[in-house]
Amino acid sequence: MKQRVRAILITPDNTLLLMRRVRAGIAPYWVIIGGGVEDTDASREDALLREVREEIAGEAEITRLLHQLENAQGETEYFYLAHIGKWNFDDRTGPEFQRDDRGEYLLDEIPLTTEALASVNLLPEEISNVLREALERGELHATV
Repeated sequence: MKQRVRAILITPDNTLLLMRRVRAGIAPYWVIIGGGVEDTDASREDALLREVREEIAGEAEITRLLHQLENAQGETEYFYLAHIGKWNFDDRTGPEFQRDDRGEYLLDEIPLTTEALASVNLLPEEISNVLREALERGELHATV
């Protein structure tokens, strides 16, 4: 069974980095940055750091596993809380960015508030709920 990893990336400005997907025929939606674990990855955490490098040319510091779920395709997705200080979306290298048939990938920085999270169509819905609940408990914040 395929495993996927996602980085809940919190910036020093107390914002959340999300990938906005714009595809023909469907409303825009946002996803947590990440992707599949490959056979060459030493661990899920190594896969996550590779995905962050590929997708936003950034270096993240993983804090902890926040949530795990099984997606509609039967894959296990692991959502890690991570902090990031620098990234450069123009230097991304992921293979999905080379394909014209995948729509647009746009990087958005949104305030780390329950209101801001509720204002975007973050998928899967379960992770949106998990993040809002963690915010309400005071568990998500930028490092000092």
